Amino acid sequence: MDRNLERHFQAIEENTIDLISPGELREKLKNSIKKKRPLRIKIGFDPTASDIHLGHTVLLRKLKKLQDLGHIVYLVIGDFTAKIGDPSGEVVQRPVLSLAQIRANASTYTCQAFKILNKRKTKIVYNSKWYEKMGLPFFLSILSSSTVARILERDDFSKRLKEQKPLSLLEVVYPLIQGYDSCRLEADIEFGGTDQKFNLIVGRHLQEFFKQPPQVVATMPLLVGLDGKNKMSKSLGNYIGIKEKPKEMFGKTMSIPDEIMWEYFRLLTDFDLEELKKMHPKEAKTKLAEHLVSFYFSKLDAEKESAEFKKIFSQKRFPAEMPVYKADKKSLDVINVLSQTGLVSSKNEARRLLQQGSITMLDSRDPENYSVLKKSLTFFSSDGIILKVGKKRFLKIEVED
Repeated sequence: MDRNLERHFQAIEENTIDLISPGELREKLKNSIKKKRPLRIKIGFDPTASDIHLGHTVLLRKLKKLQDLGHIVYLVIGDFTAKIGDPSGEVVQRPVLSLAQIRANASTYTCQAFKILNKRKTKIVYNSKWYEKMGLPFFLSILSSSTVARILERDDFSKRLKEQKPLSLLEVVYPLIQGYDSCRLEADIEFGGTDQKFNLIVGRHLQEFFKQPPQVVATMPLLVGLDGKNKMSKSLGNYIGIKEKPKEMFGKTMSIPDEIMWEYFRLLTDFDLEELKKMHPKEAKTKLAEHLVSFYFSKLDAEKESAEFKKIFSQKRFPAEMPVYKADKKSLDVINVLSQTGLVSSKNEARRLLQQGSITMLDSRDPENYSVLKKSLTFFSSDGIILKVGKKRFLKIEVED
């Protein structure tokens, strides 16, 4: 039994940042195995957007592994809390969504989640089920479980107050409202990103307040986006959506900075990292792109997009004709150049593409020498430079004598 317990413990602990607490987790697992009672594992999503990106799948992949071990996942759709908007990590108040938007987002969200989760071992729960029937006296008892001082310990709240930015009472009570979901489910474990740690701990405190065993809190790393510095986010445009076309998914994956590629492997695959690091970075990144497209679409799609990518980047298959820009020195302000040549509709589009990692600089004489641009001001050493913008737009750069 001890070996079995350790197997479950390791599956939960793997890749976690915070685990509160290991001792409580072992005790829960011991009782679960002894009584043959699956643990109730909670994860919450506010349907503030319709699409799931790879950052969300870090948590979903973890939950699928625990489902394989026999545990039950409770996917809490925060259709009630989405009306407030989760303030985690935000320095400004989020806009309030309409009920129609929330329902539409929730519908597509759950469909996408089942690309990873086992539907038979997942229970979908909408928290409006209890909040819309809750009376004011009971709601006030939830509020009485905490203090203003404790809630304002949150870094993002204190930062906004110091900067004299608005902080609504709705946002202040949000952690308590999310935490009460754990009480209704009698959750054994709750998973979330590191930015959710405060809210998850509030759930523990509320369970104790209502005389329940406190849930174990497990936080997972936040996947860095295509810009190489911020967490993956649709609002920042640095994301890879799981509903994107295979070509977009493959191309965006190939634009990931080499230094963060290994985190993608660690959090999104089960590959052996030590073996992968023996490969050339480009070869490893291709393997990652092929794996993701194959998983979310098909092996045939992955093979097709891999061949197309190699054709463009490794076989000098550039368009026979492309616009030419005459540079007076070996440096470019990419945003200005793309706007001046009409390759983009506006400077804002150029900035967005740059932020998404969708602008690549290639040496036409050495196809292995290419780089995804990160800054508008770009320097180059070769006379045969080609800018690739998005999927099909090319611009040849010639230096005037």
